[in-house]
Amino acid sequence: MSLRARINADLKDAMRAKDSLRLSTLRLINAAIKDRDIALRGEGEDRELTDAEITGILTRMVKQRQDSARAYEEGGRLELVERERAEIALIEEYLPRQLSETETRAAIEAEIAALGATSVRDMGRVMAALKSRYSGQMDFGVVGAMVKSRLT
Repeated sequence: MSLRARINADLKDAMRAKDSLRLSTLRLINAAIKDRDIALRGEGEDRELTDAEITGILTRMVKQRQDSARAYEEGGRLELVERERAEIALIEEYLPRQLSETETRAAIEAEIAALGATSVRDMGRVMAALKSRYSGQMDFGVVGAMVKSRLT
């Protein structure tokens, strides 16, 4: 079952169960996916989004909510912090399992060895290989710093 089909099936289940938080979060996910569909059509591409593209959308949604939760926490809006965190948990159900720090370091070492990377100039190739292989499973903001420190 594709990721889009799974989200739509879960949306219907949430409607039946009258689970308002899950329903609203799944509707937000669907809206983001449809926005990207429309943007693709505007670019002249008439195709379905791949699961990898949907995963990218979901990853961005999680990051947006993490930023919002931090802002709400600084502002003392704890009820909004809890809602954002609940939405993050629901969105993460559709993302692949995140690699642990040990697994991430091992993946970085494996890619560096496979590509024969020796200096910071090779960082782009290493990052591209990691993104193609581990999309949605790593936080590439953190991974970039790890790769850079490893290659220097």
